[in-house]
Amino acid sequence: MTGRIIKGIAGFYYVYAEEKSCVFECKAKGVFRNKKIKPLVGDRVELSVVDEENRKGNIDRILDRTNELVRPACANIDQAMIIFATVQPEPNFNVLDKFLVTMEVQQVPAIVCFNKIDQADEELLETYRKRYEKADCQLIFTCAKQEKGLAQVMELLRGKTTILAGPSGVGKSTMTNAILPGDTEIMETGGISKIGRGKNTTRHSQLFYVEEGTFIMDTPGFTSFDLPEMEKEDLRFYFPEFEEYEGGCKYHGCVHVHEPGCVVKAALEEGKFSKERYDSYLQLYGELAARRKY
Repeated sequence: MTGRIIKGIAGFYYVYAEEKSCVFECKAKGVFRNKKIKPLVGDRVELSVVDEENRKGNIDRILDRTNELVRPACANIDQAMIIFATVQPEPNFNVLDKFLVTMEVQQVPAIVCFNKIDQADEELLETYRKRYEKADCQLIFTCAKQEKGLAQVMELLRGKTTILAGPSGVGKSTMTNAILPGDTEIMETGGISKIGRGKNTTRHSQLFYVEEGTFIMDTPGFTSFDLPEMEKEDLRFYFPEFEEYEGGCKYHGCVHVHEPGCVVKAALEEGKFSKERYDSYLQLYGELAARRKY
């Protein structure tokens, strides 16, 4: 029988077997440990049933992965949707841009969702649109509490496995609950703490079955996000705004920071893409330059 790992806790793996429409609690065979292969949430596996009545089994084989993400640690992901509130808590664009770079590195298409649109005016939403219109990501605006924009969300999710990520308190669990079928276990939702941070209500990554061929993975909220290991000179390749200008600068290997004859900076002056995104690029470039190497 085949299934998909939806959760892993303390050495136990919970495998959803679609043909039986139920979840089996499984242990992974020692052969995986010996080969230093760790089962991941999202893995498609072959399992053998040990106790049908109590739904217990063993994972016998991990099927080939289409991809494997480092953060969050998961496999067989089609796309990632990062959710931020329009306000309260204010979007942390440094975290958002690091996430987008990380998805570019891992070649996972990204969706940026600004939730809680009931708390923002159209002028603010337009600034977000302009900031990311050239960032090669799908941009959507929702109010999960009022179910606004959820039809568009479902269209983007259908037939895919999607990570839902973002800081705590942005409505990620509310969004998940709105998407899930009515008989799925409802997830706890939290509010905003007194210091303006979200209360984290998701404690581990978990894959949820939505409908045939459609899964979403809710991940723990985060307040910071680190760029993957890379050379600072390579960062430019993960900002889609720069792609059309690559190779046009005066100097080969131009990193678009301080070099003369830089066509990216010329395009910036002409308003071809967001200055805020370029400033974010400079900030991330500086962070990579400051990393100590051992």
